[in-house]
Amino acid sequence: MTDTADARCHAGRRADLSGRMAEAQVARDYERRGCRLLENRWRGKGGEIDLIFGQGELIVFVEVKKARSTDAAINSLHPAQMRRIHAAAAEYLASAPRGQLSDVRFDLATLDATGRVEIIENAFGHF
Repeated sequence: MTDTADARCHAGRRADLSGRMAEAQVARDYERRGCRLLENRWRGKGGEIDLIFGQGELIVFVEVKKARSTDAAINSLHPAQMRRIHAAAAEYLASAPRGQLSDVRFDLATLDATGRVEIIENAFGHF
């Protein structure tokens, strides 16, 4: 492996571990709020959803973004990614008891450089 390829591989592993740690921290925050984790990094044909929670009858789809600031994290979520998350959520709901009639919410959870979690409920329910 070349030095450049090795560096890319290490950077990719660091990013993956950092993302997993951010997701775990966000999951703990949701669980403190009384939500139960249904899925972590759920992958369908339409894409991946970072976290899926149940809150009573509500299904909450969560995109986790980690950045130096909350604003930077918010700005890193683009419409194309929102569409992919919606497509994956529709696929996930196909196996839910109420299917597409399920009550759902799409949240954005941000984690800044200080480790502060901010949850924006229904951040991209409609766009």
